Amino acid sequence: MASVSPVVPDDLIQPFQIETFGVRGRLVRLGPLVDTILGKHDYPEPVAQMLGELLALAATLSGVIKFDGVFSVQTKGNGPIRFMVVDITTSGEMRGYAQYDKAKLADLAANIGDSVPRLLGKGYLAFTVDQGPDTERYQGIVELNGATLAECAHNYFRQSEQMDAAVKLAVGRVAQDGGDAWRAAGMMVQRLPEAAARQRQSGEAGDEDIEDGWRRAVIMMGASTSGELLDPRLHPHRLLYRLFHEDGVRVYGPVELSAGCRCSRERVERTLRAFPKADIADMKVDGRVVVTCEFCSTDYIFDDADLEALYRA
Repeated sequence: MASVSPVVPDDLIQPFQIETFGVRGRLVRLGPLVDTILGKHDYPEPVAQMLGELLALAATLSGVIKFDGVFSVQTKGNGPIRFMVVDITTSGEMRGYAQYDKAKLADLAANIGDSVPRLLGKGYLAFTVDQGPDTERYQGIVELNGATLAECAHNYFRQSEQMDAAVKLAVGRVAQDGGDAWRAAGMMVQRLPEAAARQRQSGEAGDEDIEDGWRRAVIMMGASTSGELLDPRLHPHRLLYRLFHEDGVRVYGPVELSAGCRCSRERVERTLRAFPKADIADMKVDGRVVVTCEFCSTDYIFDDADLEALYRA
């Protein structure tokens, strides 16, 4: 009887905990999700790669904050990539897009290196939690100070959250099914102060042991390669076992993710209805108004009859 290859889960956040160190972690694997989002746009390779990295970062960080609504991560700078935004809902739907300057991007050398300063320039990285109109929005901002988005996130942890955490990100095209497809991944380890306090009180570990354990967790996470993180054939549990089995790693139920946009014709209609008729007339091209969603590139087309119906509603 022919053997059947086990199904490797994809598009997920896999929470885990390293028992010995009192360290919590998350492993993010993005396959069809990131390929679908990037495939909606004809981005140059450096732009697609940077947006894929931001998708992985957003999914990785979304587990840090408990929220009921939308968690978003955005960059804004004066480099070739002027703006990027990614958001993720409580139900795990993700979307994102980028705005870039073609002329500035063309001026860059083929070897990008230090991707943040060269592609994003000077600006900021912002994290926002929006839980609806009846709650106050939370936002954290940090300067784009680092060679990579992971380094910028580390600066945010140190400056804004006083949190001991480390992040690793990977993105690239991977050969599969006779072609290649975009994949992205992220891993984060986070120290749990309450776990360290329990270890001290129980006598399980002293301060030096706890510090050594934290450093070891960060080193072991750093030992993972981009190839391992992006490999669609490598089960997330197997990867975590490779890295942390000597110290006791426990996995929890995964959070499933999917590509999904929240745009709709009804939302576009509400936006258009707020404009004066004269402004709507100026938007017409060949007698129609076409509104394109920046996230998913869906076109919403309104002819004269549609526009008249807007104002009768």
